[in-house]
Amino acid sequence: MENFKHIQTAHCENGVTVSLLKHNGVEFMTEPLAFGLGSGLFYIHIPFMKVNNGPAISFRTMPGAIFKRTCKSLDIKVERKKFKSKIEAQFFLNEKLNEGIPVGCQVGVFHLNYFPKAYRFHFNAHNLIVFGQEDGKYLISDPVMETTTTLFPEELEKVRFAQGALAPKGQLYFPKTIGDITEERLRNAINKGIKRNCRDMLHIPGGIAGVKGINYTANKIRGWRDKLGERQAALYLGQIVRMQEEIGTGGGGFRFLYAAFLDEASEILGNDKLLNISDQLTKSGDLWRDSALQMSGIYKGRLTSQKDYDDCASLLNEISNVEKEAFKQLSKIVIK
Repeated sequence: MENFKHIQTAHCENGVTVSLLKHNGVEFMTEPLAFGLGSGLFYIHIPFMKVNNGPAISFRTMPGAIFKRTCKSLDIKVERKKFKSKIEAQFFLNEKLNEGIPVGCQVGVFHLNYFPKAYRFHFNAHNLIVFGQEDGKYLISDPVMETTTTLFPEELEKVRFAQGALAPKGQLYFPKTIGDITEERLRNAINKGIKRNCRDMLHIPGGIAGVKGINYTANKIRGWRDKLGERQAALYLGQIVRMQEEIGTGGGGFRFLYAAFLDEASEILGNDKLLNISDQLTKSGDLWRDSALQMSGIYKGRLTSQKDYDDCASLLNEISNVEKEAFKQLSKIVIK
C-alpha cells in the first residue's frame, strides 16, 4: 500500500487512531487530540484481578475506547470485528488489504518478535496496523516503533489470537465512512471528551477508579510490607512500575499527553483557562515519575523500611489531590 504513511507515537492506540484517520483524510488529527477526544486518561486498581502475578492497574481507559470514542465524536463510521475462526480472521484481513484498506489490530505482545525481549510479556491490549502484504509477509506499522516491520502469517496469527486476559480474538477495526468534520463538530467533540474524562476521574461509584482509585492503591501500598513480606511487596511495586512506565506511556506519560491535549484544546476553543489545568496535569505527570523512582528503589532493594512504603503511598495521595483539583476545575469550565 504505497500511500500509507507510518507515524511513530508515544502510545499504540493513539498512534493507530492518528494513522488510520490521517490515511482517510483527517489531516488535523494529532496524538494528544485523539487521546483527549477519546477521554483516554483514567486510573483503576482492580483488586480481584492479577496481571503477571501483580496488581491489575491501568492508567488509561479500556482498550479500543480511544479509537471508538474519537471516531464517534467526529461522526466517523467504524467497522470492528472479532473472530472465532483463525481462517476467517485471515481471510477477512486479506480481503480488506486487497481493497486497499489498512486495518488496526489488537494483539498480544508476548510473541511480537520485533519487540525487545524485556518488553515481551503477557499483555494483550497492544495495537498495530496491518497495511499490506509483500513477499509472503504482512506489512506492519506499529506506532511505538521507529520504522515499519513485517510478520509472517503464522506470527501475526499467534499475536492476534493470544490467550489470557483481554484476549484479542483476532479483533480488527478501521474507519468506513468519514463525513464533513466542521469546526463546530470538533469543538463539540472536545467538549464531550473533556466532560466524559471529568466524569471518569471524579464520579465513578466505588473506591477503585479515578482519583479515589489512586488513594486506594496508596492505602494498599502502606500495608503490603507487613501483609505480603518484603520480597512479595517489592514485586508488587515492580509490577506497578512496569504498568506505569513500560506499557504504552503509562502513568506519567499519559498525564503529559493529556496536558498537551488541553494546550491544543485551548487554542481550538479560544479558552486560556485550560492552560492552567494543563500545567496541573504536567505536575501530576512529574509526580508519577517520582513515584516510579521510589517504587523502583524498593523493588531493587535499595529502600526497605516501612517509611519507604509510606513515602511511596504519600506520593500517590499527593497525585490524587492534584488530579482531583485539576478535574474539578476542568468540570466547571464552560466551553463555548
